[in-house]
Amino acid sequence: MGLIAGLSLGLSFPLHADNLPGFSLTAKDGRFLPEQIDIPAGQKVRLVVKNEGPGPEEFESSALNREKVILPGKSAEIFIGPLKPGTYDFYGEFHPQTARGRIVAR
Repeated sequence: MGLIAGLSLGLSFPLHADNLPGFSLTAKDGRFLPEQIDIPAGQKVRLVVKNEGPGPEEFESSALNREKVILPGKSAEIFIGPLKPGTYDFYGEFHPQTARGRIVAR
């Protein structure tokens, strides 16, 4: 179905993630870098988590209601927000003592 036909039927199409502010996070050797990411409050954002290994890591956050396993050498997009101003903790399920960080919405 073409775009014009879809619009005439009243169908909606998702917005492209390219329009969202993007932030990067790297999992490596049981740690997340950087440990803090500042994002704009009240706006949806795209977090790209890259796992540089050596094993799998899981981005997990109860505060953000998100969890995603990322295999070594792979990346994953995680959409967050819009968030109220505040600090939102996250950790790596496979290295919970060392893979810790926070997202600060300002």
